[in-house]
Amino acid sequence: MSRPTMEQYVSKVAKPQDFDEFWGGVLEQAARVPLNPETRYSALRSDPGVEVYEVFYDSIDDVRIAGWYCAPRERSGKLPAILTLPGYQGEPGIPKEWARKGYAALSVAPRGKLRSNAQFNPGYPGLLTHNITDRNTYSYRGFYVDAWRGIDYLLTRDEVDGERIGVTGGSQGGGLTVTTSAMRQEVRAAIAGAPYLCGYVDSIELTRTYPYEEINDYLRLHPGSREAVVETLAYFDGINFADKIRCPFVIYIGLQDNVCPPETGYALFRAVGSADKKLYAADGHGHDAGKHSIEAELDAFFDTHLKGATV
Repeated sequence: MSRPTMEQYVSKVAKPQDFDEFWGGVLEQAARVPLNPETRYSALRSDPGVEVYEVFYDSIDDVRIAGWYCAPRERSGKLPAILTLPGYQGEPGIPKEWARKGYAALSVAPRGKLRSNAQFNPGYPGLLTHNITDRNTYSYRGFYVDAWRGIDYLLTRDEVDGERIGVTGGSQGGGLTVTTSAMRQEVRAAIAGAPYLCGYVDSIELTRTYPYEEINDYLRLHPGSREAVVETLAYFDGINFADKIRCPFVIYIGLQDNVCPPETGYALFRAVGSADKKLYAADGHGHDAGKHSIEAELDAFFDTHLKGATV
C-alpha cells in the first residue's frame, strides 16, 4: 500500500453518543476508591545514583495495582515526572533510565500484569477479549483506570512537581498514553510509540497478527457477537479519546508495522485535539517504529516541555 493511501486512510471507528457519559460514570466510580498508596524502598534494585521503590495503590473494583518508582538521589527542588506505560505481553520495567535523566519516574503494572494479577488474570492471550461484549465489565475498563491512577500516585510524592508530568509508552503503552493524556489534564506532554488500542475494527481487517488477531479468533468462535463486539470496542478506542488531548503530543509509527497498522497511526494523529502535535513516520521500520533514530528528539521534547530546556 502506498504511503499517500496510508496518510489518507479513513477509520471506521464511530464514537458512541454516550461516550463521555460512560467514562464520566467510570471516573466517578473510581474516585470513590481511596488510593491507599504504599511505597517500599528496594535496596537491592537501587544504585548510587538512583533510588528504586516498589509501589502499590488501589484502583477501580478495589484491585491492587503494582508499579516501580525511581528518583535521582541527587536533586534540588521539585522534579518533573514521567509515567511509563507497558506493552501488551511485556512486563513493566524499572524506569531507572528516566531517573538518570533527572525525572521522577513511575512504571505501572495494570491489572493482569505480574504483581497486579492476584485479583484479575485473564492471561495473554485473553486480556483483549475478556468480556468483550459488555462495556461495563470489559477488561480495558479497569486496565485504563489503573494507568490513569498512576498520575494520582505521582501527585502524592513530595518531590514531584505536579505541574510537570509527562506520559509515554510504546505499542499498548502508546495506546495507554493516548487515553491517559486525554483523561488526565495534569499531563503536560506525551509521546506515544506505535500506538495499539487505536482503530481496533480497522486493525482486525488490516492485519492478521496478534494481539489484534485475538479478536478475529473470538469472532470465529462467536460469529453472532460481532455487533456487540464492535459496539463495546468503540468505548475503548484511542481514536475516540484523542480529541480530548490538549497537551503537546508526539506519535511515532513504522510504515511497515504489521502489529499496529500505520493507517491507524495516521487516523489517530488527525484525531488528536492538541494544536501542538507531531508525527514521525519511519519508512523501513516495523513495530519498533524507528524509535532509536529519533531518541534524541524525543528526549529533547520532554526536556523542553517538562524541564523548560531550550532546544
